[in-house]
Amino acid sequence: MDPVDLADRVVTAKRPDHVHHVDLTVVPTSLGMWTAWTPFALPQVWPFCWWATVVIDHFSRRAMGVAVFKKQPTSVEVRTFLGRLYAKTKPKYIICDKGSQFWCAGFKAWCKRKGIRPRFGAVGKYGSIAVVERFIRTLKDECTRRITIPLRCDEMRRELLCHLDWYNEHRPHEFLVGRTPNEVYHDRPAANETPRIEVRPHWPPDASCATPAAAIDGEPSQKVVLLVSYHAGRKHLPVIQIKRVA
Repeated sequence: MDPVDLADRVVTAKRPDHVHHVDLTVVPTSLGMWTAWTPFALPQVWPFCWWATVVIDHFSRRAMGVAVFKKQPTSVEVRTFLGRLYAKTKPKYIICDKGSQFWCAGFKAWCKRKGIRPRFGAVGKYGSIAVVERFIRTLKDECTRRITIPLRCDEMRRELLCHLDWYNEHRPHEFLVGRTPNEVYHDRPAANETPRIEVRPHWPPDASCATPAAAIDGEPSQKVVLLVSYHAGRKHLPVIQIKRVA
């Protein structure tokens, strides 16, 4: 049996760029896709919606890239995007569903040429590609449902890339125990494990704190100020900092 047809083989990510996930999603524009029922349904193409392809690194949960299309992309278009993304580095495994872009001879042959082993989940079955599905839900909840969707392709791509940059660098991830995807992917020290500022005046220095445990920096009863800025000026992408009052 051809190894690319072993769809049910389970793989475990052991390092960054070991296992990637890829999937497609539809993002309605302000013109919307009002109903799913014909004859009132609008076609799933621009200007009624955008199609986005996203890639996630399993180990670090880092968003590796995104591509925007006016209509559902073909396998060739998806492979062209992945080829640009993997120009310098590539995963050992790529996990996707059995959509027509992936479950075809062209995609399997492309993976073989690139030295990538594809693994397939069930098309339309929730949870079969859960990591990338969860990211897409976050992308929509925290970005596309909070902005006016642009009708220009370059502007739409810019908005999605802004979210990816914020998500990777500033958004703590529950699966990563509060670390950010960039901290894990680039093997940087975790900000939430550095010595903390303690504002409670009588809190014992040797007492436990919230997970992950961190020592107190200085003495308890410190005064702080909360600073809120916005990544790339986007109000839906907050960057929160706590600093000591001088």
